[in-house]
Amino acid sequence: MPGYLEAQEELKKTGVDEVLVYCVNDGAVMDAWGEDQKIGDSMITFLADPRSEVTGALGMILDHPGPISKLGYNRSKRFAMYIVNGVIKAWKVSEAPDDPAGDDDPSATLAPAMIEEINKLAPADKEL
Repeated sequence: MPGYLEAQEELKKTGVDEVLVYCVNDGAVMDAWGEDQKIGDSMITFLADPRSEVTGALGMILDHPGPISKLGYNRSKRFAMYIVNGVIKAWKVSEAPDDPAGDDDPSATLAPAMIEEINKLAPADKEL
């Protein structure tokens, strides 16, 4: 997440006007995390998905026994999307058979990878 905060200007140059970050947590946890990450005057908004409704609808439930044994309940896979007018133009997931949570290699979902992916899109795919 901090990489997105640091890459705000570069994201704006690609046409991104807002970065939404959500987690399978409650609103109080997300508010505290947002305060800790100092997103207040940024293009980043933190959202909560406490019942995994968005996560489930997207097919991004992380239910692998490894993470579940530590976390106790389903979480969200680590993913990033670029969406224009409600249409998903790019979607990346950081996971591997031996790293289902993407903790060892989250690179596919970090700001530099998403900026690169957005820059590969045709101009019409970036228009709002």
